[in-house]
Amino acid sequence: MEQAELRKSIGFIVATSLVIGTVIGSGIFMKPGVVIAAAGDSTMALWAWVIGGIITLASGLTIAEVSVKIPKTGGLYAYVEEVYGKFWGFLCGWMQTIIYGPAVIGALGLYFGSLFAGVFGFSKQTETWIGILAVLFLALINILGTQYGGAVQSLLTLAKLLPIFLIIVFGMVQGDVPVFGMESESSQAISMGAAVLATLWAYDGWMNVGFVAGEMKNPAKTLPKAIITGIVIVMLCYLGVNIAILHVLPASKIVELGPNAAKEAATLLFGDVGGKIIAIGILISIFGCLNGKILTFPRMPFAMAENGLFPGARFLSRVHPTFHTPVQATVLQVAIAVAMMLMTSPDRLTDIAIFSVFTFYSLAFYAVFLLRKNQKSDHSLYKVPLYPVTPIVAIVGAIYIIGSTVIAQPLDTFLSVLITLSGIPIYWNLTTKQKDKMAKKAG
Repeated sequence: MEQAELRKSIGFIVATSLVIGTVIGSGIFMKPGVVIAAAGDSTMALWAWVIGGIITLASGLTIAEVSVKIPKTGGLYAYVEEVYGKFWGFLCGWMQTIIYGPAVIGALGLYFGSLFAGVFGFSKQTETWIGILAVLFLALINILGTQYGGAVQSLLTLAKLLPIFLIIVFGMVQGDVPVFGMESESSQAISMGAAVLATLWAYDGWMNVGFVAGEMKNPAKTLPKAIITGIVIVMLCYLGVNIAILHVLPASKIVELGPNAAKEAATLLFGDVGGKIIAIGILISIFGCLNGKILTFPRMPFAMAENGLFPGARFLSRVHPTFHTPVQATVLQVAIAVAMMLMTSPDRLTDIAIFSVFTFYSLAFYAVFLLRKNQKSDHSLYKVPLYPVTPIVAIVGAIYIIGSTVIAQPLDTFLSVLITLSGIPIYWNLTTKQKDKMAKKAG
């Protein structure tokens, strides 16, 4: 019986919505106060968002060239394996399967459950279970077919952009508070580095669209266009929302309100019902982001399993004959995510996830230099502009995140490294078995 193949059903619109949807979650509403407090005043806070956007855009422009030269399902894992070999590819995929993917899915599920319970008056004890139900529901949708998950992603991306658009327009038109040069009045030590770091966390997620390159109709053209278009739209949204909120609320008030600043700004702009509308808008935003993660993350262990480089590879590499989706790989990611949701907090999950993935991001950014050196130039394909400055900016940004996280959360980084390295004996065991099988066949 022939192995079913993944259906190539993803075009530019769905791919771009995946970039936007997997980046814009809760950060756009919950980070402004953190960034202002760290930056010290509103002007420097806006510069932090610009710098974070530039680093992210440089990263996207760089990976777009890598993705064109390696248009494979698996995203970051596929890039690292192709350039650095199976060992580093396995460690990257192991980290994403065991830590990064489930941790991000779990964190978003918990954030969704917490906000949903608050908006609709459910008890605090129900938050985790609401989050788990949301994760399971979206997993089912994406198991039924990529076209369904992609359609949900496109609709939710449009839905989440609506409240963002309303805040930007009404905030800029009706607001009368000075935007620039307003002090945060926070007792926190001023650190532009911490401010930029906060924005970079909010920008994370754009690379996930590479996980479904193998399901795109024309990945060589679609993938770079989707990455660049998506990041630019996200950057404009982030700047627009921050300027609008600063035009409605004083910088010091935004710091004081923290995650509730957007809701308070909406209440001032639209009345009491405005706060409720924005809270629902944030729920839609997180739900769409969560859907994007559940759609993309399982493609990575699926790609590893296809190469025989994952425990239970034969089982995980199966594609459902009717739905044409990697059902078993999706179930694996969701099962680990649900376990994490029951064990710890969303903030802890996010801290561990970010450090883990940026270690391998830096390798992927450097890969563009190696690929140009080892491959013949094809002028018909996309090339990163302003080479080599653009990839250098991306690499410096990744190194900055790694160093800052080690200093700020040493225990979380230690656990992350430990879990990643736990994949080494598994890798040697799998490769040894492969060699033994080959030797038996040869004999």
